[in-house]
Amino acid sequence: MVALPDRLSMSAEEYLAWEPTQEERYEYWDGEVVAMTGTTRNHNRIAGNFFRILDDALVDRPCEVYIVDVKIQVEPGRKYFYPDVVVTCDTGDNDPQLVQFPSLIIEVLSPSTEAVDRGAKFAKYRQFSTLQEYVLVQVEQPGVEMFRRNQQGQWVLSEYGLGDTLRLESVGVEIAIGDLYRQVQFS
Repeated sequence: MVALPDRLSMSAEEYLAWEPTQEERYEYWDGEVVAMTGTTRNHNRIAGNFFRILDDALVDRPCEVYIVDVKIQVEPGRKYFYPDVVVTCDTGDNDPQLVQFPSLIIEVLSPSTEAVDRGAKFAKYRQFSTLQEYVLVQVEQPGVEMFRRNQQGQWVLSEYGLGDTLRLESVGVEIAIGDLYRQVQFS
């Protein structure tokens, strides 16, 4: 097996053809291909719980929910990211490789990715006209932050803890925070 460096350079067209043939996942940032890191059991469990709850709730609705291995096209030809969970409700979202019109994006925070998820990624995600909510989920202790776009186009933060219920207006779903942390073990 040949070891790859953490970052490779290639065009977006090369990336989109190359990346599906790889065993690992890679994001694309303006010509740089960035290897995705592995996650913890808690991270995986939280993302899985979020996906399961949304998938069950959206079964009879025109929305589709994807987990981990489906990338989103943030900027055509420039940026392609892998959120932990993404929901699209746009009928024009029919590319077999990626989501182009997300309604809801969820990132489960890891110490190695938290700064990017809160900063550079959220800055780019806000450019989606279809995105209504961006959710950040703590992995080391219970806690959820939701940013929702209001009528004026501003992003408003709401915070949730155990015992609270998260209302996702973008998809019309309510989730008990405790359900997101089902079977999660904290140190």
